[in-house]
Amino acid sequence: MLKSIINLFFPPVCAGCHSLLLSNENVICTICRHNIPLTNHHLNPENEAFKKFYGRIPVEHSSALLYFHKKGIVQELIHNLKYKKQEEIGTALGEWYSDDLKNLPVIQSVDEIIPVPLHKRKFRERGYNQVTNFGNALSNGLNLKYNDSLLYRKVYSKTQSRKSFLNRSEGIDTLFDVSFSEKDHNKHFLLIDDVMTTGSTLEACSHALLKIPGAKISIVCMAMAHS
Repeated sequence: MLKSIINLFFPPVCAGCHSLLLSNENVICTICRHNIPLTNHHLNPENEAFKKFYGRIPVEHSSALLYFHKKGIVQELIHNLKYKKQEEIGTALGEWYSDDLKNLPVIQSVDEIIPVPLHKRKFRERGYNQVTNFGNALSNGLNLKYNDSLLYRKVYSKTQSRKSFLNRSEGIDTLFDVSFSEKDHNKHFLLIDDVMTTGSTLEACSHALLKIPGAKISIVCMAMAHS
């Protein structure tokens, strides 16, 4: 009843194009879902997201749901998720991608989902980690534990999106660390983030996780930058 009243005065709009959502639509309208650029990485184990980490870190699997283009639908979705507190976008993308991933044998061997963490100061500034709802939706869809206490960011840094590749990579391996015990040994971790660009942040997080004896890493992102 209350939701109906709220919707009457503040009707829900599509997070991609801002058109009014129909009663059977949720977060993203049917037209945007049809036009959104899908990677279909889950259909190809040797996809471009997997190849990005050749010679950098050993990964069991790497993929993203969507292609990120400047001024495109996906950029609008990620911007609204990251800076306008529209966390329901992460939930919708997590539910969407879990359907694609759940039958992959490599994903079935995962033990825990690990989000790329925000520094405590950044978390206070933003009020939330933009990948939390994505991770929780994957957790529910894949029946995996979501663990946001294992990996942490040691150093506060400015947003990575405005930095060049060289500056972004400089010293990045010092940004993250892990707090683990023997129960974390020999686990397969699914590292998640919003957008995969150079892969330097994900590489640094993976190096931290690989300090854990016997650890294996897979990577899943909402989107991947695409030229």
